Formats: sequence, C-alpha cells, structure tokens
Amino acid sequence: MDDSTLHPLGIPPNAWRVNARLADISRPPLPAQLIHLATETKTLQLDVAKAACLVVDMQNDFCHPQGWLASIGVDVTPAQAAIAPLQRLLPHLRQAQIPIIWLNWGNRPDLLNISAGLRHVYNPTGTGIGLGDPLPANGSPVLTQGSWAAAVVEPLVQHPADIRVDKYRMSGFWDTPLDSILRNLGKTTLLFAGVNIDQCVLVTLQDANFLGYDCILLRDCSATTSPDFCFQATIYNVNQCFGFVSTGPDLIESLSVLTI
Repeated sequence: MDDSTLHPLGIPPNAWRVNARLADISRPPLPAQLIHLATETKTLQLDVAKAACLVVDMQNDFCHPQGWLASIGVDVTPAQAAIAPLQRLLPHLRQAQIPIIWLNWGNRPDLLNISAGLRHVYNPTGTGIGLGDPLPANGSPVLTQGSWAAAVVEPLVQHPADIRVDKYRMSGFWDTPLDSILRNLGKTTLLFAGVNIDQCVLVTLQDANFLGYDCILLRDCSATTSPDFCFQATIYNVNQCFGFVSTGPDLIESLSVLTI
C-alpha cells in the first residue's frame, strides 16, 4: 500500500486528508457560486456554496387539520399558506445543491429534556392534550419524534438527500446538533421558511444571528396562525435587527444564473 496517498476524512469543507505520516488540515474551500438577491432593504451578494435552507415546523401537528393545533381549536389554514411557495422553491434549492434542513419539533417519547414550564405552554391546565399525549383523530403522540404528528405535512416531500433535525424548543439551536451540522458543512448564510413565522421561525433566526450566521427570511415561504400584526412585526424586526427579508420568486430568479 502506498502510504503517500492521502485519504479524505470528514465532511467537506470541514475535512482533512490523512495517511500514516501526514494530516493535511488545510481544508480547501468550496468553489464560490455568487448570486445577487433582492431583499426589502438592499441587494445581497451571497455565495450559494455557503448557503442552507431551514424549513421550520412544516409538520402535521402545526399544519394538518387533524394535528395538535387543530385539535385545540386553532384554524391551521393560514399555516398552510407556506406549502405552495415551498413546493415551488425546494426543487430550485436542490438543483443549486443548497442543503434543505427540515427542522421539526420531535420530542423524546419520555420528555426527559422538557421542563414543566415548556410543557405548560402546550397544556396550561394540565388536563388538556399536551406534549406526548395522543391526538383525538388518530392517536399519534403530540410533537413526538418519529410520529405522524412530527412528520412533514403533505404535499411537501422530504428527499433522501435532505437533512432532518429534531428540535425541542422554539429555537432549533437549543439542545440540538443544528449548529454543529451547519458548521461542519461550512454554511454561513441561512434561508428561513416555515411556521410559525413569529414564533419558532423568528426565535431560530434570532439565535442564528446571535451565533454569527447571515440570515435571510423568505416571507412568502413562511406563515403563522397568529394575528397578522404578529407577521408584520416579525418582518419589521428581521429587517431592523436580525438580517434580511426576501421571497421565494426572487431567490428562484437569482439562482437561475447558476450553471451547476
């Protein structure tokens, strides 16, 4: 065996090349793929090779008429508004080799990492349908890992090459491997979509901003069951404090210049 051959170790771009005598830790960068994207405040020049898309909580419990929100009397029709725009956008992201990360609420069945305060949000009387309890329509345990309740809502489809991360708080960065995955993949620009825009999407975006990621909220690919002023306040705050706001069609148009 030729011990001068260097063997890849790790996930590019956070990868070494090694043999018995040498560890090449230089981590050659991925070739840049620059696009210009219109946002509500200014035009961005960004590197697609450093981008990933986080699709937050587009799952049955929040979007399906037999899911948890609907079971407690919430009209989930507004949440479904993000489905069609995402259906149009996701194929373009995959073609551009932008990783799609499905960030769905999927608790441990034993709820050992969930505090009483968190459980109170979902069952304030202690007598209702809370985390892990069976849904009236089909018995699926609420927001539980691997269940129908935590699955991506149809007609959205999770492809084998997509990445799934279970989350346990409104922020997808708390108590999850999301930050490690993004850093391993060399992703510094994050596109945000999903529900609810004013809750889990916003809080995850805020934490991403605090961690040093560049954040772009896709407003048409996001939705909420909250009053409209919550949606508008989220757009204002992202523009003002946490990043940029754009749309799926603007992104599709920007990606059309790439030759991959």
